[in-house]
Amino acid sequence: MSRKFIVPCPLRGSVLASPEADALVELVTSESTLSMGEHRGRFERQFAATVGARHAVSVTSGTVAVQLAVEMLDLEPGDEVIATPQTYQATVQPLLDHRVRVRFCDVDPGSLTVDPASFEALITPRTKALLLVHYGGCPADMDAIMRIARAHGVLVVEDCAHALGAGYRGRAPGGLADLGCFSFQNSKNITTLGEGGMITCDNEVWAHRLRRLRGNDYDGHLSTSALPGEDEPLLLPWMKYSEGVYRDTVHRIRRSGTNATMSEAAAAVGVVQLARLPELAALRRAIASRLDEVIDGYSFVTPQSAPAGSTHAYHLYTCFAETAELREEMVLALDRGGVEIQLRYFPQHLLPEWRHRGHGPGECPVAERLWFSSLINLPCHPGLRLAQVDYLVDTLDRVLADLNGPAPAMLVAAGARASGS
Repeated sequence: MSRKFIVPCPLRGSVLASPEADALVELVTSESTLSMGEHRGRFERQFAATVGARHAVSVTSGTVAVQLAVEMLDLEPGDEVIATPQTYQATVQPLLDHRVRVRFCDVDPGSLTVDPASFEALITPRTKALLLVHYGGCPADMDAIMRIARAHGVLVVEDCAHALGAGYRGRAPGGLADLGCFSFQNSKNITTLGEGGMITCDNEVWAHRLRRLRGNDYDGHLSTSALPGEDEPLLLPWMKYSEGVYRDTVHRIRRSGTNATMSEAAAAVGVVQLARLPELAALRRAIASRLDEVIDGYSFVTPQSAPAGSTHAYHLYTCFAETAELREEMVLALDRGGVEIQLRYFPQHLLPEWRHRGHGPGECPVAERLWFSSLINLPCHPGLRLAQVDYLVDTLDRVLADLNGPAPAMLVAAGARASGS
């Protein structure tokens, strides 16, 4: 039987209430279509406006969003793609399907996002793209990254699964690079009934290709003749296919399409959730602010830092312990106190599938050091009740005060090891 915590990690990352239920009842009791209807179009238009992109294409999950976005890169054998190691596997997993060289880029130690200097050092004439993540909702240093990318002709894909509600110097993630990918999975900052995703871009051709792919059509090069041939069978008005069946000539097929259509029920909930985003984001920031106040009182723990002029979305609240011993003692004490800790994410280049592709320890030393000795994620989500937030803050303060006391044994031992005595 699973343990019950006083302050658990979220079963849901967002909050659903009567507005979402009302939208579903209205849809279900109407005679409207449950697929490819007005709710999907409305959700896409409003989402594009929210993140400042010309196009938003909804799909069935964040993973599918990244898969289809990667297809827009038109990767060829021998191309190189730079990727962050500090993320969930869905960010980089689609690259396993391509015969490309993946180069994992180390992260900035304060933000856990791609370090611009490390990114630039990895670029070669074969580099086609960068896949980055706004870790935990903390925006990457996009101005620096995009300057480097543009100078070298490198495309940039933002994984914004954590970053809805964040801001970067007056703009929003999803509108900062060439392509943006969002997830509305159960744990994310808004949800579309447990699963869902969105791809954002300004490129008209990509948007057209993405809509074809998610709608069971192929992605390819074709030309259209002015008139059908005289010997072609007549197409009657009630037949499914149009005269394009005869007028279009395919010259190359990049890949087949799939059914990645977001349901009308999911989109209807998405419209409501998107309208509630400011409220939900404010709840996360209020909790994070209280956690910051506690941590600021102790020198051996530091919070994740966002670039100047940016706003954190706090999908994850992240801080760093000064030593591995401190991290272990802190996590164990919080766990004993009823605060659930789940650490995210194991460095991608050390997972079996990427070790199979030649990656391994030492490739991203900053990411490795932080993951194995320093990183801590604390509960921070809008489903927490005020009493739970109070308990979380008080427990964190008590644990840190105990660790800051008169030379705990574990700190003495750590100091002895460091000095070699």
